[in-house]
Amino acid sequence: MTHPAPSFEQLQRYEPLALRQSIAAGAYQGHTSGLGQGRVQANIVILPLDWANEFLRYCTLNRQACPVLDVTAPGDPFFRNLGTAIDIRHDVPRYRVYRHGELSEEPLDIGHLWQDDMVAFAIGCSFSFEQPLLEAGIRLRHIELGRNVAMFRTDIDTRPTSRLSGKLVVSMRPMKAAAAIQAIQITSRMPDVHGAPVHIGDPSLIGIHALDAPDFGDAVPVAADEIPVFWACGVTPQAVIQASRPPLCITHAPGCMLVTDLWNSAL
Repeated sequence: MTHPAPSFEQLQRYEPLALRQSIAAGAYQGHTSGLGQGRVQANIVILPLDWANEFLRYCTLNRQACPVLDVTAPGDPFFRNLGTAIDIRHDVPRYRVYRHGELSEEPLDIGHLWQDDMVAFAIGCSFSFEQPLLEAGIRLRHIELGRNVAMFRTDIDTRPTSRLSGKLVVSMRPMKAAAAIQAIQITSRMPDVHGAPVHIGDPSLIGIHALDAPDFGDAVPVAADEIPVFWACGVTPQAVIQASRPPLCITHAPGCMLVTDLWNSAL
């Protein structure tokens, strides 16, 4: 008998392992904002070993955008430090596959693409600081609307390596001024999930010209008494991969994160 897919409201009550099992079974394919019951979420980048060491150096140079939480051994699809039975081939709702910098497919599972020399990186995600913001009484409109967060390419250069370079991607959350100050205080204590905002206010100063047309995620309206607040985003590696054009790279689809067993409070 085929069982109906769980609703988003039902998924919000799932523990991380049950959520990953539901994702691996193909029962959920959407964004993970608001899921995981206070657990750390992670962006994913998977590269052949030939590129993996350089990518690790790139992350070291650009820690605010790419804070590394865990790295697998070459050919090993399991993250050993993030929770129980996390198999990166199956446990993300949707993936993106880039070949020579071009998006070639968005599969729900990458078991058929896994290679013996692949290395997977788990990179801190701003979804992990959303729970502390909510607990502090700060409203997050994309969650209230059931949308993915809005993400934008900027004109801010990241620090390059010999083969990896590109622009910073940011996530945006509209807030009233007092809430923005409080959000800065909270997120500055969480450097493993991007830390404090990189910009507040006029988006044109960082190369963003239309807040209603995000490059990734969903548009989120900004009220007249609010200001946009921008954090470094773990989608940055996707922009860098497209610019640097390695033969093969697999990432999460924007907003479709790996939900780990780690508590956000541990960060």
